[in-house]
This record gives sequence, C-alpha cells and structure tokens, in this order.
Amino acid sequence: MEQEIGTWDSVLLENLSEDSFINNIHQRYKRDHIYTYIGTSVVALNPYHHISEHSLDNVRNYGDKGIFQLPPHIYGLTNLAYQSLKDQSEDQCVLLTGESGAGKTETFKMIVNFLTHIQDRSHCPPTPNVLRKQSSTSSASGLVMHAHRRASSSCSGTANFIICKNRAENPSGSVSRRQSPSPGPSQRSRTRAESIERQSRRHMREKIVDFDFSHHKSSENISGLPESHAHHMHPTKSCFKHQQTQVSACTAMPAAAKGSPKYAVPTVYGGCRQCGHSKCVRAQSLEKEERDDLRGSNCRLSTIATATTNPAHPHRSSCSNLMRQHSTESQPERERDRSSLMGSTQRISLYDAHKLSKVLGDLPPPSSVSPTPSASSSLHRRHKSPTQRMRECVTCADVFLEAMGNACTLKNNNSSRYGKLFDIEIDFKGDPMGVHITHYMLEKTRITDPIIGERNFHIFYQLLLGADLQLLKSLKLYRNVEKYELLHNTTAMEEDRMNFHYTKRSLDVLGLSCEESNSIFRVIAVVLKLGNFIFVPITNIDGTEGCQVSNVYEVQETAQLLNMEAQILINCLTRANSSNSAQEDVGCEMDARQAATNRNTLCRTLYSRLFTWLVNKINESLKSTQREKNLALLDFYGFEVLDHNSFEQFAINYSAEKIHQNFVFHVLRSEQELYIREGLEWSRIDYFDNESICELIDKPSYGILSLINEPHLNSNDALLLRVQQCCAGHPNFMTTGSHSMCFQIRHYASVVNYSIHRFLEKNSDMLPKYISAAFYQSKLSLVQSLFPEGNPRRQVTKKPSTLSSNIRTQLQTLLAIVKHRRSHYVFCIKPNEGKQPHQFDMALVQHQVRYMSLMPLVHLCRTGHCYHLLHVKFFHRYKLLNSLTWPHFHGGSQVEGIALIIRNLPLPSAEFTIGTKNVFVRSPRTVFELEQFRRLRISELAVLIQTMFRMYHARKRFQRMRHSQMIISSAWRTWRECRFGIPFTGRRHLWSLYRVAREEYRSLKYKRQVRWAIDIIGRYYRQWKIRQFLLTIPLRLPPNTLSPLSTEWPVAPAFLADASRHLRSIYHRWKCYIYRNSFDQTARNRMREKVTASIIFKDRKASYGRSVGHPFVGDYVRLRHNQQWKKICAETNDQYVVFADIINKIARSSGKFVPILLVLSTSSLLLLDQRTLQIKYRVPASEIYRMSLSPHLDDIAVFHVKASEFGRKKGDFVFQTGHVIEIVTKMFLVIQNATGKPPEIHISTEFEANFGQQTVIFSFKYGGMSDLAQGPPKVTRKANRMEIIV
Repeated sequence: MEQEIGTWDSVLLENLSEDSFINNIHQRYKRDHIYTYIGTSVVALNPYHHISEHSLDNVRNYGDKGIFQLPPHIYGLTNLAYQSLKDQSEDQCVLLTGESGAGKTETFKMIVNFLTHIQDRSHCPPTPNVLRKQSSTSSASGLVMHAHRRASSSCSGTANFIICKNRAENPSGSVSRRQSPSPGPSQRSRTRAESIERQSRRHMREKIVDFDFSHHKSSENISGLPESHAHHMHPTKSCFKHQQTQVSACTAMPAAAKGSPKYAVPTVYGGCRQCGHSKCVRAQSLEKEERDDLRGSNCRLSTIATATTNPAHPHRSSCSNLMRQHSTESQPERERDRSSLMGSTQRISLYDAHKLSKVLGDLPPPSSVSPTPSASSSLHRRHKSPTQRMRECVTCADVFLEAMGNACTLKNNNSSRYGKLFDIEIDFKGDPMGVHITHYMLEKTRITDPIIGERNFHIFYQLLLGADLQLLKSLKLYRNVEKYELLHNTTAMEEDRMNFHYTKRSLDVLGLSCEESNSIFRVIAVVLKLGNFIFVPITNIDGTEGCQVSNVYEVQETAQLLNMEAQILINCLTRANSSNSAQEDVGCEMDARQAATNRNTLCRTLYSRLFTWLVNKINESLKSTQREKNLALLDFYGFEVLDHNSFEQFAINYSAEKIHQNFVFHVLRSEQELYIREGLEWSRIDYFDNESICELIDKPSYGILSLINEPHLNSNDALLLRVQQCCAGHPNFMTTGSHSMCFQIRHYASVVNYSIHRFLEKNSDMLPKYISAAFYQSKLSLVQSLFPEGNPRRQVTKKPSTLSSNIRTQLQTLLAIVKHRRSHYVFCIKPNEGKQPHQFDMALVQHQVRYMSLMPLVHLCRTGHCYHLLHVKFFHRYKLLNSLTWPHFHGGSQVEGIALIIRNLPLPSAEFTIGTKNVFVRSPRTVFELEQFRRLRISELAVLIQTMFRMYHARKRFQRMRHSQMIISSAWRTWRECRFGIPFTGRRHLWSLYRVAREEYRSLKYKRQVRWAIDIIGRYYRQWKIRQFLLTIPLRLPPNTLSPLSTEWPVAPAFLADASRHLRSIYHRWKCYIYRNSFDQTARNRMREKVTASIIFKDRKASYGRSVGHPFVGDYVRLRHNQQWKKICAETNDQYVVFADIINKIARSSGKFVPILLVLSTSSLLLLDQRTLQIKYRVPASEIYRMSLSPHLDDIAVFHVKASEFGRKKGDFVFQTGHVIEIVTKMFLVIQNATGKPPEIHISTEFEANFGQQTVIFSFKYGGMSDLAQGPPKVTRKANRMEIIV
C-alpha cells in the first residue's frame, strides 16, 4: 500500500481554510490524483496528460461501490446520480462548471462512457489463437488491437484520470487496510464501524454493508499496467499541442520511463508520445465494440476454416482480406497511408460475408469478400441488441457533434463552442432507452471570423485530410488546407485524418442513410467553397457600384454540389432582392463589401442550420417510445477572457454567469434559508451572490440584452451611449473613457472589457429572404429543409428573433429544466495557463476557487446537512426498516414513527435532525448506509414473498395430488367391489348404496325438470305481457292526448315500470315536437316571448303566474291601423309596433297616476298623448340599460335611462300597467336586438331611481290581503324616498 496522499473529502480536513483546501488538492495533483470530493460534489483538475486506460473493469468497480468506498473519481459522482435515479425515481442532472480549458469536455465524455457501459456486465472473451498466428509476415495484423483508435484532438481535457501504479511496488500482493494520517478521525471511524457492526447483528440480523469507514483519507491503489507496456514505444508521432516539442519529448520520455517506472504511461499506437491522449474514452468504447465483433468473426472464421480448408494448413485461411477496405487511390498512396487509414476499414466475418453475397446473388470466394460500408454496418447493427445499439448511438452522437461543434482555441485544444444538454432516458433496469440532445449558442462567427491562432471547427480538417480521393473528388475539394479562405493561417493535424474514420462511422451507427451522409458532406464542402468566393468591384454604365465573382469556376462547382443553376447562385449573392430566375439582369446590384457580408452570413447560417438539423436528426433516431426518468448532462461554455472580447464572449460569460447564479441560489442560498425555516440552529455562511450582475445584463427593458434589441439603435455608437445611460451607477458596470468604444462588466470571475464593435451586426445576423428563396430551389432535399422560409407558398409574417433574445429564452428554458431535478456539480479547475502537466499555479487556482464559491460550499457541507426529505416521503421510504412501522403504523403521528425508525437504526442519532416539515441527514455516508439497510430489508421482504408464494404453490400442488389420489383410490375400491364382490370394510354394501343413489338421482332430476318448466312458462308469460302492453298502448290512450299539458298514461305491470316511464317520456317529447311544428311565425315569436318571460320572472316575481295563461297580444289599442300613427311613424322610423297600450305613468313629485299611451317599437320607447297622439317622449332602446321591479303582486316597473343628455334632464320612468310582465319581456328583447347584449333586470324590495338631478329610493312594502282587494297600490313620496304599499 502506498503512502496516503491528502484527504479524499475536503469536508473532513482538520484545519479547514482556503489554504488547507488548496494545499490538499495540490498535494493530490502532484501525484496525479486529480479528483477531490466536496461532500457529493467533485473538484477535478486538468492533468494535461494521459493517466490511464478506462476499461470496463474500472466502470464496473465504481458501479458496484458507493461514492466513498473508492478513491474520488468522476465515475463515483456519476454512479451516485445513476443510483439515485434508479432507487428514488427522481430526475437527475450533472452540471459541469469551470472556465475554458478546465477539462469539461473530456469529463463529459467520461460520464457518457460510464452511463453507456455501467450495465455491461460481461467480460470480453479472449482472442482466439487463430488470429495470433495468421499474420506473422504482416505488421498490419499486429495493429489489429491498436489501429482503430480515435485520436482525440484534446489533450487538455480531464481524460482518464486514475493513475496506473506498477504492481512491483507491492511485492507481497496483499492489500493493507487504509490508514488515516490523523489518528483522531480514523479512530472514531473504526469505533463507529465496530458499533455499527454489533448493532446490525442484533437488530437487522444481517451482515452490514461492505463499507470502509476510514474512507476519507487513503491512497488510490488500483492495479496498474505491466512495466513492459511502458517501454513499448511507437515511432515518433505527436498531437497538435506537442508537435512543436516533439524532439525534446522523444529524448525525455525513455529516461522518464526508466527513472520512474511506477508512473510510466503506456504509449498508444497512432497517438501523442508526450501526452498519450490518442485513446479517448469514446475511442476505447468504439475499439471495444470492434474487438468484440472481430473476436466473434474470428470464432466463426475458425469454425468454417476447419471444415472447408486443407487439414494440413489449419490457419491458412486468413481474414485479413476481410478487414481491408481499399479506396480508389493508387497502390503507392495506399501503402503510404496504411497506418493512418487502417481505422476506416470495415470488419465482417466470413459467415456474414457469405450471407451478404448470397443476398446480392453473388458467391465469391471467402477471401475476396469485401462488402460495402453500408452493408457492413447494417450487418453490424443486425447482430446488436436494442440496448447495445442505443449505447453505441449515444457514444457516436457525441463523436459527431464534437467534430461539428468543437474547435482548437488559444486556451483549449478541444473546446466545445456550443452548450449541450444530454437528456438520457433510463428505464427501471438502468438501461438507456433514449436520448434527447438540446444545443445552445453555437459559435457560428468562428466559421468566417476565426481568432488569430485558433482553428475552425474540427470537421473541416477531418474531411480534407481523412476523406479518400473518390469522396474528395465528388465534393470538389483538395487536401491542401491553405486553398480555403475559411481555414487560412490554420494548420491541420495527423489526428484529423484518423478521427475522420470515427466521425464517418458514427453516421452509419446513428442510422443515417448513405444519401443523407453524402448530403451532409456536400453542405460542409459548400461552406468551404463559399468562403473562396472573391467579389471584384465594378462601375456600371449609370455610375452605380456593382460587383462580380472573379473565380467563376468555384461558383459552378458550388452550384453542382447544391444541384442548382449557377446563375441563380450568382444573382442571390451579387444582386439584392433578385428574383429566383436564371436571368442575369434581375434585382439591384450590390457593391463588393455588401456581397462579402452576405456571403459570410450565408456561410454562418448554412453551417448553424446544418448543425441544428443534425441534432434534430439524432434526437429523432434516439427518441424513446415511452416516458422514463431522465439523467441530464449539462456541458456549457466556460468563462472566457481574451485580449479582444466581443459579442461572442459577452454571450458566453452571461451564460456562465446564469449557470453560476443557479448554483448560488439553489445550493448556497436556498439550503440556508431552508435550515432557518425548519427551525434548525444555524450560523449564516457568507457567499458572493451574482444576482445583481445577471440583472444588469438581462433585466427587462433596461438590461443590456434588452437595450441591444431596441429598434431605434442603428449604430454601435448609439448602442454604447444608450448602455452607458441606462447602466451608469451600477456597481458592476464601468466605462473605459469618453473616446473608447468599450465598456467593462465586473463578472463573478473577473472584470471583462468588451468592445462594442459589431455588436448590433452580430446580434441580428439575419439572412436576406431572397437568398433563402434562391437556396430553396436547390434539388438537394437537405438544403431545402435548411431554408424553409424560402418556400414561396409559405407566408412568413413573424419577425426573426435576435441572438440576444434567443440566448435569454434558451437559458430560461434550460434553468427551468434544471430547477426541478436533483443537481450534482463537477467543478473543473485549470491548474496553469501553459497547458503543462504537473504545474500548479497557486494564484490561478486560488482565483478559480474563490469565484466558484468552493469554500462556502465546503463550509456548508461541513456544518450543514447533505440530504433532506419531507416527513411523509421519509416515513414511507424507510418505514420498512422497523417492525413497528411496517407495514402499517398505528402508534401515533408520522414524526413519532420517524423517531422510532431513527432510534432503531444502527447509526448515530446525531446524524439525523427532524425539522418542522423535513428530516435532515448530515453526511453522505449516512445516506449511503441508510440506503444499504433499505436494500437489505427489501431483499429480505422479497425472499419472504418468494417463500410464501412457493409455499402456496407447493400446498396447492399437494392438495391437487391428494384429491387425485382420493379419486383414484375410490375408483379402485369401487372397481374391486364390483369385480370381485369384496365389500368396503365397516360400510354398507355397494348395492344398497346404488339404490339410495338411484332414488336420490331420480328425485333431483324431477325437481330440475320442474324448475326448467317453471322458467320456460314464466319467460313466455313475461314476453306475452310485454307484447300485450306494447300493442295496447295506442288503444288505451285517451282520444285527446296530443296536448303537451295532458299527463294521462295507461297503467303498466310492475316489472315494466322502468320501460313505461321511458316510453311516457319519449311520448311527451314527441307531443311537444308535434305541438311546436304546428306553430306559424307569429306563434313562434309569442312562444319565444313566453320562454323569455319564464327565464326572467319565474320564481322571482309573484305576479308571473297570472300571466302564463294569457297570450301576449302586444297591440292592445290597434295602433297599427291608425292613419295618424302611420304618418308619425314614417317620420320617426318606428313603423313596427311591438307593444301599445294605455298605461299609468307615476308622477315623480306626488306619486299620482297619469294615463298615457305607451308605444314600444323595434328601436325605441315612445310616450304619446292618448287623444292627440302627440309624442311627448321618445327614448331610443339603446339608452335603457336596466329595468327594476319588486317581487310582489304590484304592476309597477322602473325603466332606467343612461346618463346622457336626455337622461340627465328627465331621469328614469315609472310605469304601472296590468301587462307589466309582457312589456318588460318585450322591452328586454328589443334592447337585446338593438345593442347585442341583454339589459339588466333588477328585482328587489328596494332600489334607486334617477329623477333628473336627484336620486330617489323606491321601497315596496306588503300591506296584506285587505289592501290588495281595494285597488291599485298606494304610492307616497317622502323626501328622497318613494314608498309603495302593495
């Protein structure tokens, strides 16, 4: 056992401070222990060199143990999230944070590798001897296990981080017990372990979980590789990072290997000798799958070879020909590129090749079979289970997206230039069932405006170096990178040639067809060739400036790739608002600068939309058919500070700011607020909250993102002035000077100086619609799908959203997803700026520790609680651990049951705290032990259920066998007595039993026949009664029963009561239908008025019942036939009379009744003199908004008029008439038809009325039956009250 190095968990540091924390990770980093825990979070330092292989055994080791049972590793955290998802059915999320170059991308790959292989429990079978002997004369088969490597373009990632020690350091071969350098905590841990073991034997009657409680400090003792592997060197080859220091590395590496054998790193063929990073995590998974396929192929090959070849040469039939897929290049070039192109060979077994040749109708000799890549991949997929295929697809999706979205920057050789959220759906067994990928903020400006010293996206270099000549020729491309303007002043690497094999193979594994793959490469080639377009300025005859493309051959080749006419392509790039025709003189010409700007916008748009299309295609290929629990992996941009920071860095740093603010809010702030709400004793831990910085950027209306989108800003100067006006005075915003085009923001990490140059241009970056329309004419289906707005049949009215709006919306959606999941954090730290291994910049690390708020997190984990659960959930989850609470608890409240569970556990009670609503657990170790106890108890209960079921099944089987034995015995005894006359011992003779049984049988048979006869007679009688009832109903009905008011119905038998009720209801509805059909239009209108009156007054007005039997006549004075009225209505346009009658108008001052003629037309209310027919008042129907009545038997109604000029002058009207129900109903319908909405009907004993300039309260009082018989109601006016006695 090696000497212990540092502390696994920073929470357990004895003298906790910032210096001790940094010193601990420094000591571990010097010995390549780059992981350290903070509770259940992980701090990962970038080693900048290869550490060890990540085999399936390593994944299995961490998948079988708890997070603290093995040395700190990213696999431990991933397994914790994975097991939490399986055990608690709770969605999980792993968030990777850190600045650019800290190793987030490689850590993301390792997490994906762990999740896709954790369920793979099978060991790889040994390689057959047939392969080891068949290639003695060729070096190619010696590379079978090493040729197919994916050389990752990053040696800066946190990849393969477990040191492989030499086994020679432990000659005894025994594993000693882990010791702690500090005897205090170690002694307490051992005492605690003994206590737990004793209590577990007494209470649980089971052995405690295999858990080492001295886990907090130990040495990472994982068996390493043999020393011989460390000296197995390959010819010189280097990665992009070390290509400048290759000579010194070649001389230093052997010496280092000899001088320090236990840190020797195995060199991998085709990789960098200095960092050995060529075998990335995904490359290992791909190689493992290929090795498994190769071994299976060789097994079948050896079987066939034994049966078909000459016995004298049992290993003569080699499958090396089946492992080579020659390109169309010449033989010398193939020999020259064999080592680099060996990774693109297609493997297929002899048996599969024979099957393929039979399908194709061709049977060549086995040694000459060379299937097409698509056929080989289809056969490869055919032999894979759905789970294995899903694992492959998840890995390959990350492979291709890395090629499309990663690039080499000044701080990172494999920087992710986009944010991604991998949402992996996992079923109850733990297998991945589907994946949904969401990408954010692809840095598309890198395509046309790369920073000096940085490269473009990997896919460009991989395509140019790795594609064979036939593919390059079909894409009109050259291998020379310098021939393309987008890749100018950048260099390609040998790794790009090798990585292209994995990138291309990933498309086959993902299920994309050959046509789709070819279309993808075509679009990438189009982007490269568009960048080469050179626009030459010209002067037209009319003096205007124009431009033309000087290299027309590039245009023609690009048009051929797009399957469109070259002139259309030229027009859309050189002429604004050009129509989609092939004519030359269409649209207005643009100058060379505008054309170059549109070209660059087209390149960026084309590539970004291709990236989005690929992500959607991958999601469609990997989507799950059923809803499962999700484990999300978030790898977002790291914080960046460059010499020149523009809009891209502003968006990147804002995203990092929001991610950090999410961590601060949900971990540092919410946890402490929860402790205070729950009544726990708590001393506040101070931390830096960057909420004000986020508000400075994304505050509605006044944030910088909102200011960028203001439509009136048309220049960067105006934008800078507007930002300075709105943000001046903010503590985190600073200006750099009056003449400087920059502003500064004090981010959570550091102060960043942003140049306002091209902010507005990069924010909009919209492609003109006529260019989209031109590209929609391409006959390439992929290109048409990338420009849907170019479809002339599609009407696009929505304004395209800007980049700043998209950023804010995407981040809000992302944080909403993360909010409802249990989050696990990985803090990636960059140890130095030079990307050198074993160099630890104390100031740089201290700066990262401070702005990541790691020390507040350590103090929170040290003094707080790592886990909390609501009372109800805790009780229902762990009540099975106590016999008094399982399966039902009747002893009191849930809190008492929780206390009972905790007291019965072999764990310290101090680890648990019961709050007002939650139960808190202090350490992650206790949570792990609690879950282990629960698993053991579930196993016991499962065994109990199995025992009871097996006992039940065995008992039922025994009872069936016993019953069968009794039947057999009875039959045997009966046969024996009948055959030999041997009577039963102690029983009557069988013949007497036969007589009794015969009589009993006859009696039962007779009774059964009687019951049968009774049932038949009763059934026929009931059918006869039903028939008679139905046939005689028309005869027994009274002759005059068609009136809807008639309720007569013949009596039915009792058993037909329900049927009679239904028939009566149907008959009544039929009578109503006949009655309604007999109406003419006038009768229908009257019925409509009657129904309206019923809706208004039924159960509300006492006099309504008297009006039901009287029809609404309307024109009681036959006014329609009066000649004088005809002249008047022609003038007022009130021709149709709805109601006319002489009524009493109540005087406002005295309450006296004044007779007057009231006329209601379809548009107004008229009051006329009953003799001269002179119009006194005419009120439009739209001016009346309410009618008030009392609930008594009076006939008084008040019509309320709106407060218009007429209403203010005259006020409301009070009428008394015997037809009050009719007049109010008709007035209701007239107002509804005139205004489109019904007036208000107010029925109350008191209500207000407007009499010109004053308001009078109407009060109705019931005076008794004697007053009612005397005549009309008595109305008296008293000041502002009018009393009416009914």
